[in-house]
Amino acid sequence: MEMFKKILKKLFCLPPLPTVLVALFGYGLVIAVFALGIQNPVLKYASYGASAYALVVTCTGLSYLPAAVGAVKGWVSSHPLTEKFRSTALGEKFLTDPRFRAGVSLYLGLFINLLYIAVKLASGILYRSPWFLALSVYYLLLALMRFLLARRLNKRETASEWRRYRLCGFLLLFMNQALAGIVIFMVHQNRGFAYPGLLIYAMAAYSFYAVSVAVVNIVKTRKHKSPVLSAAKAVNFVAALVSLLSLTTAMLSRFGGADDAEFNRAMTGAVGGGVCTVVIGMAVYIYDFPGE
Repeated sequence: MEMFKKILKKLFCLPPLPTVLVALFGYGLVIAVFALGIQNPVLKYASYGASAYALVVTCTGLSYLPAAVGAVKGWVSSHPLTEKFRSTALGEKFLTDPRFRAGVSLYLGLFINLLYIAVKLASGILYRSPWFLALSVYYLLLALMRFLLARRLNKRETASEWRRYRLCGFLLLFMNQALAGIVIFMVHQNRGFAYPGLLIYAMAAYSFYAVSVAVVNIVKTRKHKSPVLSAAKAVNFVAALVSLLSLTTAMLSRFGGADDAEFNRAMTGAVGGGVCTVVIGMAVYIYDFPGE
């Protein structure tokens, strides 16, 4: 048994550099096979195996993540540009005040959401499309939550913070209905999001980055014991999950064949159902949290 464990450890628990190389090779191979439309069954199954191995190695390599993040943060914090930014009053506040950073993030997200609402609502009315109307409702609720939280962020009133926290949980329940409508429409019509050219790879990187940062921020904000900060990070996490859902449908649309309609529907339904389940779970947890 000990020998078997050692073999497994040597196979799947690699040092940092081999972990990165295996991940790049495995993911790059499967992307190349789909992007180039390679039909050779040997290459296709080899790419599946390589990507599966890369995924396992990536998961075991997450133990190196704290050290890697710490090294990057140390490099960034000691960089001359960071020092110059910190020397300004606004820069010092941004780097040291988590509430101020959360406020910047909320207002920036609010501005982007308002642009999305205008575009999707106009498209829904112009083309009489329930798809665009459902998306506009989702972005409207996202913008509303960000607006409510941003207004309360700098007012340190515990009772008021808990009210906004629970209100976000209540709004998440409505948002989940919009998300469920989007998922049902995507499954029924076998359609999804689309990103032209190489933009899909940029969106893939952004989606995984957004989910990773959202999870880390949810954990980190617990030490601040601020309901508004926690709700803000929960909203960002939901937005990141929806980005992951949109990426899934875009990948299926780009790399799936005409004969894969049923598989695309099944994958879209599974991922969309998972996202909706997580959102409704968060909504119930936030709304029913005892607080003060």
